Amino acid sequence: MNLEDKVQKVIERFNQYKDWEDRYKELIKFGKESKEYSCDDQVEKYQVKGCQSQVWLKPQYENGRVVFTSDSDAMLVKGIVGVLTYVYSDATPDEILALEPDFLKQIGITEHLSMNRTNGLASMLKQIKMYALVYKSLYDKGVMDANAI
Repeated sequence: MNLEDKVQKVIERFNQYKDWEDRYKELIKFGKESKEYSCDDQVEKYQVKGCQSQVWLKPQYENGRVVFTSDSDAMLVKGIVGVLTYVYSDATPDEILALEPDFLKQIGITEHLSMNRTNGLASMLKQIKMYALVYKSLYDKGVMDANAI
């Protein structure tokens, strides 16, 4: 599934609800459904700086694509980072860099977060884009597989 299809699926999933409380519950559900994240990967190296809660975002680069796994110690934040990893995972670095996070506004996340959570969301997006830039550099040098950075 390409990025645009994933974005559309997320928009449809959240826009079936009209009020924020139901979307909030859906975010928490999204976090619970996220891929299993190893406790061994809850290390500083993968921690997203600038988040009020603890957030881990681990990239892996295989066959020219970036795959993310993530976790958080806060259920709402786990849902937010879960949405991001769902959308941006299994994409090329160029696809990740090209996709603007407008879908977050479309599903109502950005307008209902506190300032601290909004800053944390920005930090998560920045981290995803930074990993994509690093892997793009590797890709441009002909490296198709690399260990997580």
